Amino acid sequence: MLDLANMTPTEVRALISKNELNKPTSGMCKGHIQANLVIVPKNLAYDFLLFAQRNPKSCPILDVTDVGSAEPRLMAKGADLRSDVPKYRIYKFGELVAEVSDLKDYWREDLVCFLLGCSFSFESAMLNASIPIRHIEDNHNVPMYITNIETEPAGQFHGKMVVSMRPIPYPLITRAVQATSRFPQVHGAPIHIGDPSVIGITDIHAPDFGDASIIKEGEAPVFWACGVTPQSIAMTSKPALMITHSPGHMFICDPRDEDLAVL
Repeated sequence: MLDLANMTPTEVRALISKNELNKPTSGMCKGHIQANLVIVPKNLAYDFLLFAQRNPKSCPILDVTDVGSAEPRLMAKGADLRSDVPKYRIYKFGELVAEVSDLKDYWREDLVCFLLGCSFSFESAMLNASIPIRHIEDNHNVPMYITNIETEPAGQFHGKMVVSMRPIPYPLITRAVQATSRFPQVHGAPIHIGDPSVIGITDIHAPDFGDASIIKEGEAPVFWACGVTPQSIAMTSKPALMITHSPGHMFICDPRDEDLAVL
């Protein structure tokens, strides 16, 4: 069995590009940044850039490609965003029309790619602080929920924030806040702790994306802003085309998590 946690990003991206690895990337390439992906046509790129700037908690920008280029030169020089993500989603006019393993049938020369920070990137810091991460322990995708929190609109783009959730033992919550606060470019500190109904989540056992995590006695659900937010935005804003990663199936970058630490 492959030791994905200790492989390099180049090695894992090669497996993904050859369609030999197609599953959520949490825990892979331990210590390396993971990123959400958003691809829009050039005529929507400024609006999305402005949307991300106005919503840095959920959409922190790590890299933007040149028009028509699929190479994220800052995060992984030589990589190809058309094939180096395990699974992609194609949204047209707000509808999810396809989920594919590469973009060979969808790529256009007017497309611009955005890489956004992902909370998978601070999980190494959490593990180093002896904070358990349930979806890694149980080998499933992180649970993600559409909230009642409005994003700050920009141009065509508007809608609700998406959050990811990790159950944290009560005595470790302060430590989890401290560990993740060091990484504002990958969502930083939690946006909510405790009662999910306060942020519009009616059933914690039925996430909108990903898989449900068991919350054990003595634990609280802790919620972080999530880079799947653009997919919620696609459904409400209904752009003619938006391409994203499939939730949990991230792009793995060359820089390390600690390169983004601010403390």
